[in-house]
Amino acid sequence: MPTIPHVESHFTASASVRDVVIGMADGLTVPFALAAGISGAVAANATRLVVTAGLAEIAAGSIAMGLGGYLAAKTDSEHYAAEREREVRETVELPDVETEEVAKVFREYGLNDTQMAPVVQAICSNQKNWVDFMMRFELGLEPPDPGRANRSALTIALSYVVGGLIPLAPYMSLANVVSGLWFSVGITILALAVFGFVKSRFTGISPWKGAFQTVVTGGIAAAAAFGLARLVSS
Repeated sequence: MPTIPHVESHFTASASVRDVVIGMADGLTVPFALAAGISGAVAANATRLVVTAGLAEIAAGSIAMGLGGYLAAKTDSEHYAAEREREVRETVELPDVETEEVAKVFREYGLNDTQMAPVVQAICSNQKNWVDFMMRFELGLEPPDPGRANRSALTIALSYVVGGLIPLAPYMSLANVVSGLWFSVGITILALAVFGFVKSRFTGISPWKGAFQTVVTGGIAAAAAFGLARLVSS
């Protein structure tokens, strides 16, 4: 009887998606909030000021966010290297202790001493496999991607730029700040909704819930900035 092959489909680009989410989320909300805030404090024909301030914020924000992503990835890599070096040293200096830690992992899965003995012996007979096992099952650490830091920095920075230009675009094409603000609000709300919907499809939550949460978060940030600017300028 023919059988249908079982093919498992798992999403494996979570790190890259996380970087896009970080960059786009801040790129859409921060420049939008800044432009909205400035719009509440400047003359109706001062779109050039809003655009200049927005572009400056996008440039500074993308660099800062990209650098943050780079440093975070480098820290993860350095942490993994330090923990691996410690595990290698302990397998040499404290082999009995480390062997017992391997056995403890299998006990937590319900194996008794007789069942686990050959498995533990096989793992501990090869130092690399032994250390790999301890890194994954004792410490919960996976080997870092060597190119992760640079890729993370670039992904976050570019996502921030793309996200930031969306709310700023209406001010670039309209001469009136008020008109630019309202068009920016509409475009940004739509962009936030689409972004939240797509992001949620990848992260496994309800797309409509994700779209709503993203729109509310961005709207609150912009409204707070706009209200504060109006209060200060009044």
